[in-house]
Amino acid sequence: MTGRRTTARRASPAWPRLRYWFDTIVARGTAVLIGWLTLMCLAIVVPASAALVWARQDGPTTWSEQVVAVWVSVGQTLKIGGAVGRPLYVLMSVLLALVALLFVSTLVSLITNGLNDKVLALRRGRSTVLEARHTVLLGWSDQVFPIISELVEANSNRRRAVIAVLGPKDKAEMEDEIATAVGRLGHTRLICRSGVTTDPAVVSLVSPESARAVLVLTHEGEDGDAHVVKTLLAVDAAVRGRGTPAVVAAVRDGRHKRAADLAAGARGKVLDIEDVTARLIAQTSCEPGLSLVYQELLDFDGDEIYTVADPSLTGRTFGELLLAYDTSSVIGLLRRAGSEAGEDADGTGRSRLELNPATDGVLGEGDRIVLITEDDDTATPATEPLPVDERAIVAPPRTPRPPERFLLLGWNHRAPLIIDQLDASVPPGSVLVVMAEGEEPLREADRCARAPGRRMHVEVHRGDITDPRVLDDLDVLSFDRAVVLGYDVRDTAPGALTGDDRTLVTLLHLRALEEAAGRDLAVVTEMTDDRSRLLAPAREGADFIVGGRLISLLMTQIAENRHLAAVFDSLFSADGDTIHLRPATEYVRPGHPVGFATVVESGRRRGHCVIGYRLHEAVAQGPSYGVRLNPDKRERLAFGPEDSVIVLAPGAGVTPHRERCRTVPRARGGGLPGRPPGRDDVPGGGW
Repeated sequence: MTGRRTTARRASPAWPRLRYWFDTIVARGTAVLIGWLTLMCLAIVVPASAALVWARQDGPTTWSEQVVAVWVSVGQTLKIGGAVGRPLYVLMSVLLALVALLFVSTLVSLITNGLNDKVLALRRGRSTVLEARHTVLLGWSDQVFPIISELVEANSNRRRAVIAVLGPKDKAEMEDEIATAVGRLGHTRLICRSGVTTDPAVVSLVSPESARAVLVLTHEGEDGDAHVVKTLLAVDAAVRGRGTPAVVAAVRDGRHKRAADLAAGARGKVLDIEDVTARLIAQTSCEPGLSLVYQELLDFDGDEIYTVADPSLTGRTFGELLLAYDTSSVIGLLRRAGSEAGEDADGTGRSRLELNPATDGVLGEGDRIVLITEDDDTATPATEPLPVDERAIVAPPRTPRPPERFLLLGWNHRAPLIIDQLDASVPPGSVLVVMAEGEEPLREADRCARAPGRRMHVEVHRGDITDPRVLDDLDVLSFDRAVVLGYDVRDTAPGALTGDDRTLVTLLHLRALEEAAGRDLAVVTEMTDDRSRLLAPAREGADFIVGGRLISLLMTQIAENRHLAAVFDSLFSADGDTIHLRPATEYVRPGHPVGFATVVESGRRRGHCVIGYRLHEAVAQGPSYGVRLNPDKRERLAFGPEDSVIVLAPGAGVTPHRERCRTVPRARGGGLPGRPPGRDDVPGGGW
């Protein structure tokens, strides 16, 4: 046994030595490798050919004939002819065969290498996109998937629609991820190209000069806004003098918006993620269910906002336009550049948007109508006057909106802006209680509470919002509204729950309190990842605001119609006409079946544009949760005391001119050149 083991140990290095010998031969160059391969080939082919000749039953019998037969077999096997005859003839035949073999091998190698290079180039996505009127997406983030999904839905009635994506990842990898997340693209064709978006030469690969719109996606990291600005500059350099595409982008820090606006140019639109998210959180806090209305407006599955030109209605007043369509809801006018109304209102000669203007305003020649409809080709005037039931219309209530109690759980860098927006929308005398922890959040919250000129009283309490004892002591269910915010990473202790994890735990405790008390609390929840929303322990139809998805939907809408940028700027502002959910009984008699045209007429007399309703009995039934936008005005229904009407109407008031409570965060590195030391940027998700 010992002897056999010793022999095995000695024999084991044979294979590594053979591999080392082969590696040495390969390393010595092509000529040595060809020689060894030739010798190895002959060592196999010559004996095998001899065996074939001698094994033939009718083979040659003499030694010379057998040698000739072996030579012929070897020549045919090695593709060198195997000719027989005089030595010079055989030599020249072999030479010509070798030359032909070398030529064919070289040609095949060149063709193979060329095809491989072409395939690799296509895989790397380095060829130029020769398309026109396509949509370009620059960058790669979680925004890619909702934007492509919405563009596919928007292009469902459009043939030969093309989306070109330029990102830093491998082309095949991007295509696989999009196919997994989005699924079938219908009539839309997807083209992916790989490369950095800050290089004008690379950006030119997707032909932005001929695109109908260019969307610059947000970039992860502290220098994300700087990357967006550089990408906008690269787009400008790539299309300079060759086109003017509509460019849409978004920044996370409002301090960088001005630089991004300059880089985007006159036809560009840059969104401020923090500002838009804070505005919508504040509005939804006052109007539960408002996030569902905006979701219906922003996605392309259902009714959206369009601008249409209808010369047949020229000279009609805005009040008459409200009942001019039976399947579309008019909300404003887009004044033609240079028209009398446009010049008087703007003074610049550019097109001017008027949302919910005075009812006696006249539609001028060349003006466009802003309305909510299913598609841009479904806005057709009614063929006959819509009936209005005068007996069902009620007088507007005279009682003012009573003060309310609001609760803000958690703190992040958007909280001061949310408080500013909320203060402009609540009834005077309202109270806001802030529950937060951490030295910096409490310091910022105290500064907001002491800001002068507030319409509401702000109180600050220290506590952990994930601790059920803190929520019990706070008597959460005694408040009218609640907002749950996630903490910034920099404001959380090591090992503590962060972001959406902390928010989910807080929602669990709130849900337990609701079930124990047998009543619901109107809660607005901010989340950073849309996947967390699916895990949230909240009642059906609750309000969730996820900034990234919100911005993705906004960017898609503006890319499809650049006039909508001004529309949503106005809708998200606390200073002008915004969307509200008002009790239906303030417009028509409860329990009295009426056509929806009657509700629209009742709103017109109060200076409101009625655009839909929400039924209380369906608030827990998805996917609309009782929200119905742009119903047929001939539709008859009876509203109950808890049903709501969705209207476009003036807000609670104009934001006071006072010092904002928002502060400059403590220093951190990175960002744009000359950027003040800033906070962590928290990426958003979606509804």
